[in-house]
Amino acid sequence: MQNLGSFGADANKRSSPSLAPMSEQIVIQHLKHCRDLTRGFAYRVFPNFWRHWCKEILEHAEQAKSNKEQLALFEVQNLIAAVQQPAEQEFCQHLGNGFVKFKNKTLNTLTGEERFTGDMLSLVEHSDLEETIAITSITHRAEGFYAEQLWSLQQRLALLNDGEKLDERSNPASPVQFCEALRKVLASLDMDAKTKIIGYKIFDQEVIGQLEGLYDEINQYLIHQNLLPNLRFVPSSDGASSTRSASEDQVADDPLDINPLGELPGQSSVDPMHRRASDRLLSGTLNPSDVQYQSSLLNAIKLLQAHITHQGHGGQQTVQQAPVAATGFAPRPAGEYSAVADSSYNQHPQHISAQNLRVYSTDQLVGVLDGLQTTTLVTTQQVFDNVSAGVPTLAPQRVQEVSQLMMQQIARENENGAVEASDMQTIDLVGMLFEYMLSDEHLPDSVKALLSYLHTPFLKIAFIDKDFFEQPEHPARVLLNSLAEAGVRWVSNDGSDQFEIFNKIKVTVFRLLEDFKNDVRLFAELLIEFNAYTHNVARRQELMERRALEKAQGEEKLREAKVQVNNAVRSRTDGRDMPSAILLLLLQPWSDYLSFVLLRYGENSDSWQRAVSVVDDLLWSLEPKTLQADKVKQMEKQDSLIAALEHGFETIGYEQAKGRKLIDAVVALQRLALQSKKAESAPAPMRTKLESMAAEKAGQTTELLQPQTADETKIVDSLKMIEFGTWFEFDGGKRLKVAWFNQKTNHYMLVDQQGRKVSLIAGLQLAREMISGKARVIAGSTKPFFERALENIYQTLNERAGNLTAEVTRIGE
Repeated sequence: MQNLGSFGADANKRSSPSLAPMSEQIVIQHLKHCRDLTRGFAYRVFPNFWRHWCKEILEHAEQAKSNKEQLALFEVQNLIAAVQQPAEQEFCQHLGNGFVKFKNKTLNTLTGEERFTGDMLSLVEHSDLEETIAITSITHRAEGFYAEQLWSLQQRLALLNDGEKLDERSNPASPVQFCEALRKVLASLDMDAKTKIIGYKIFDQEVIGQLEGLYDEINQYLIHQNLLPNLRFVPSSDGASSTRSASEDQVADDPLDINPLGELPGQSSVDPMHRRASDRLLSGTLNPSDVQYQSSLLNAIKLLQAHITHQGHGGQQTVQQAPVAATGFAPRPAGEYSAVADSSYNQHPQHISAQNLRVYSTDQLVGVLDGLQTTTLVTTQQVFDNVSAGVPTLAPQRVQEVSQLMMQQIARENENGAVEASDMQTIDLVGMLFEYMLSDEHLPDSVKALLSYLHTPFLKIAFIDKDFFEQPEHPARVLLNSLAEAGVRWVSNDGSDQFEIFNKIKVTVFRLLEDFKNDVRLFAELLIEFNAYTHNVARRQELMERRALEKAQGEEKLREAKVQVNNAVRSRTDGRDMPSAILLLLLQPWSDYLSFVLLRYGENSDSWQRAVSVVDDLLWSLEPKTLQADKVKQMEKQDSLIAALEHGFETIGYEQAKGRKLIDAVVALQRLALQSKKAESAPAPMRTKLESMAAEKAGQTTELLQPQTADETKIVDSLKMIEFGTWFEFDGGKRLKVAWFNQKTNHYMLVDQQGRKVSLIAGLQLAREMISGKARVIAGSTKPFFERALENIYQTLNERAGNLTAEVTRIGE
């Protein structure tokens, strides 16, 4: 077999005339050896992973807050320990099967992420969702960490696959194959999502974290078999050989610098969602905060802009470089910034030749924007000056208005004035940024409207500082992120705000409109000032929230005790004829005493057992006695029983007169029982009222005791997986955050944007409000606003480019 040399030369071609074809027998031999190496690695690392998982579950059990939780964890730990050997066998079998599927060209392992690309809280199968998120996180991180080894392995395995290009889903030894093998093993085990997530965390450390040795081992074997022995993973350089073809250049370059519109050789069978190399930008293999990621993302956006403009003009090669004349310029309609290919602006009107156009320099464009910025400041100040109190009604600045006013001003200054195509791309990009902001459901409408007037200053900064879009830590970007985050966190859609945050945002916006000329240090100054203010606000909010949480947890602990007491009493009284006095005694003062004992001594204490036995003894003493032995027994217990009741009343400070009446009633009823007579039962309405009062006192309202529908049950179960910090928006625009969830009572503590407790709402009640449309989850994101916006712009343009390509193909047919 001939030496194929370095990566750029022949590594990724579907076929090569210099490569002698391998026989089927040799291919199978190589694949078997790679399979054996993979399974051998799995047999070495899997036992250690499984043991560590068992140990971790045991530690969780020892720290459990209740006996029930501890028992459940012990059961899970026993299950894991019992199935280690068959799980190990099954895991390795799944990995081996991957090589068989690879040989048959049917290996295309999906993590399941594709099912959850919409609203992350769609409230369906959260256990599956949690598992998918864990796998996606592990595989993205591993693919980035082992990028060089995986790339080399996939080039070599491609030679065993008829030269067809591989990706992580079709590579039988990729991290996703290991994760999917574990998923299949766990699918047959009865365990909750939390236990699985603990397992995946340890799996990431003990198995995925050791893959480097396996990849080196497989690569070395294939090198010894003379499969691309001199393969090198190197970025392209300016001095690269000019004899390489365009397609080879694409393969040889850093994948992040590849034109997102170009396909790699042999990619026709790849999922369309990953057809373009730059699609990997958003797959999670790079950290969104990396400068490299931001630079690559911006390059991809610009290439898509150029491609869409090119396609929108019938493929004319000169369109991309043509300046845009200011005279006759027409902005795109509102909401169509993503449809760049419509190109509603006039590229070069007929009455102006391209040679006569006077292209404005960057300094000239900034000068034009200075005038627009002053006009914007005057407009916003007038609106606020006319409002005496409250959040003013401020209409957002239309995105297309900025470009239209800018071009009109250029045309007034010079009828032949024009803007370079690259500068028009910048204008479009900033416009799409603010278009996204106006559609962002995280932001309250009042904050959207206010921040929309920063369009002009941010367009200026994009012209002044060309690296603005590529630098995650640029003060202008971080300031916009901070303003948006503060708006989401402390301003509601009902017009209310906390800690004067809206006013602080307004002051910051006015400072930028009034003072920003061309010194970007103003953004850093305002950022420091604004973040110092919000940092103090956040500390105050967290303090209030912590105090509210401590109080709520105390209330919930009492509620738990009352629920347990009510269940204990009702389990003994339901289905029995009960005199009114006894029902009143058990459901009110004695239930209060039981709650006191339970909270102070616990359910495993002798005090609790004695207090509960008083209920049993009391009910037995009221039953008519026909046997002499029972009468003697009752006489022996009667004094101690009365003494226990009196002690309980005294302990809780029950009113003496009421307590004496109840004791007298008990004595009279016991006398009837000794006479073999049955006491008169409480009237049904009275009994129902007493039981309802006791249930409500324990937090079990009549409404919540009604049967649940299937939809309600589904949402209640899904809400149990909701993360603390999730925001809900209720009727009228009020926003409340889930600060705590009590698994025992299924109650959610909701706090307002100041950190004050608003309610402890039952899960069923919250589910019913969601179904009726009175409450909705505000889908959260851990990414800053600016990063979300750029990724949304990329995805929108990418989709538009795909649609245009399909349309051009259809027209050409």
